[in-house]
Amino acid sequence: MNHTASTTIEPADKSLFSRLNLKALTPYGFLLPFLIIFSVFGIFPLLFSVYLSFHEWNPVRGMDAMEFVGFENYHIALTDPWLWRSLKNTLWLAITSGVAQHLVAIPVAYMLVSMGDRMRHWLTSAYFLPFITSTVAASLIFFNMYSPNSGIINQTLMALADSTLFGWAFAWVNDFQPIRWLDDATMVKPSIAIMVFWKYTGFNIVLYTTGLMTIPKDILEAARMDGANAFRRFWNISLPMIRPFIFFAITMTIIGNLQMFEEPFVLTRGTGGTGQSGLTISMYLYKVGWEWLEMGTASAISWLLFALIATCTLVQFLFFGKKGLGEH
Repeated sequence: MNHTASTTIEPADKSLFSRLNLKALTPYGFLLPFLIIFSVFGIFPLLFSVYLSFHEWNPVRGMDAMEFVGFENYHIALTDPWLWRSLKNTLWLAITSGVAQHLVAIPVAYMLVSMGDRMRHWLTSAYFLPFITSTVAASLIFFNMYSPNSGIINQTLMALADSTLFGWAFAWVNDFQPIRWLDDATMVKPSIAIMVFWKYTGFNIVLYTTGLMTIPKDILEAARMDGANAFRRFWNISLPMIRPFIFFAITMTIIGNLQMFEEPFVLTRGTGGTGQSGLTISMYLYKVGWEWLEMGTASAISWLLFALIATCTLVQFLFFGKKGLGEH
């Protein structure tokens, strides 16, 4: 009797166990396509680039031509004058365009918050438009604008120099015309920085506007009633309370500027400009990997760039501290 009861209950137990297992495994089944795609296109290339950085490999010769060289690729990269020239250019562009973006974006965002909703929405959309514009398309437009003879920038400067109203202020333009924005080694980096500033300032304006709108109006009203003027309210209340937004915005600027590629590549027609004055680290990496077909050295450069970005982010985190992340 007991044997019969046990054999009757056992299939039910197995069925219940199977249903429980199926229910527990169902979420992982939904995640499986993502995990497969992420592993193939995310994790594998990452690990392969680490492996490749210790090998010499020309992809044209096939996988059999791969040769282990240890840290030689890192030594080659670190002793190449092109790397240090591109690093100098990248840091110059990152600091010049990056600092200007935030010095302009924060005051503009503060003014937008004080406007009416309709005007703020229109202006915010206008400022954000360059950010969502294709980088390559915008670079081509700026390339034409920088044309020495037919570009709108030189044409405007010449018109101002010849005008009776502003001629006295722009008389110096005649001594430099035509200004070769993308051919003169001293003008290449400023030309790139102007475009980067134009494209990404709007993103920071929107970000800071969002941050300023999270500040309770009661705090600002109390400060106003205590006699604090607009500047004191901005400096002592608004600015400290948007530290997390500033931290995020500067982090994104650092990462983006250190990886700058499309703007200088299009504006300098892929050459890096006269005397490599517009060559960035990402462009140098591209040249090493896809023009010179030195994939091992290119992988080493990519990891050096990663180390640079990680170091800059860590320094910024230490500078802002926990308050930069919204912790008190």
